[in-house]
Amino acid sequence: MSTLRVATLNLWGTNGPWPQRLDLIRRELARLRPDVVGLQEVMREDGYCQAREIADGLGYEIVYGPACDRDGRIQGNAVLSRLPVREQREFALPTGGEEPRALLYALLQSEHGDLPVFVTHLTWQQSHGSTRLRQVRHTVARVAELSPAMTRLPPVVMGDFNADPDSDEIRYLRGLAVVEGQSVYFADAWTYGGDGSAGATYDRANDYARQAREPSRRIDYIFTGGDELLRGEPLHAELAFTEPEVLDGVRVWPSDHYGLVADIVLAAREE
Repeated sequence: MSTLRVATLNLWGTNGPWPQRLDLIRRELARLRPDVVGLQEVMREDGYCQAREIADGLGYEIVYGPACDRDGRIQGNAVLSRLPVREQREFALPTGGEEPRALLYALLQSEHGDLPVFVTHLTWQQSHGSTRLRQVRHTVARVAELSPAMTRLPPVVMGDFNADPDSDEIRYLRGLAVVEGQSVYFADAWTYGGDGSAGATYDRANDYARQAREPSRRIDYIFTGGDELLRGEPLHAELAFTEPEVLDGVRVWPSDHYGLVADIVLAAREE
């Protein structure tokens, strides 16, 4: 395996017609066959795990990390992986008293080395960019700690960042903004391998998203690190989980978000 296929999707919990949405999500996973999947708004309670229901029979190991309590049910992030899971950790993100948010880390074993994967879901309010910026900087610090250069593959960081590409928090990740004298750089898979469109993942064309009365925006991302061996480069990216199905005269969508899938280089290259 010289490349890795990675996908991310905010599940929207079990809202809406969940059994029908579940079928659409599982069919799309079977079609895309991603090696690693990052999921957000994943519900768990009393022995039930939404990630396990999604992954059943598809050949994935499951890593789950709780983030917050929603009416007595735990909501969090998850990683589905066809690669063996070596370790996992969860980190609370700064929120300033708002709804708790978390970062999930999983170290995956590949034939080219150990791959650090991070999944997160940042604060959602459009006016809370300062909180998201703190969360992004906290995430970057954890990624740096757990992805030592050249001893592991470049990291994959993905999820629902609830921020537009030109926001301070995303510009910081893309190396386009300096914050308190510091800067970083991660490759934005859509910028590298998308089709040139805006790539909106929260889109008013989606009946569920339109209910929020927000503009169509690209807020879900797959970011990668890189190294001198040219590993970590995104080669292709496309929107996923975008197609509804009409059931009993009503359009059912996989989620209120569209997902994203990207192919990323794992093997070392000279050019």
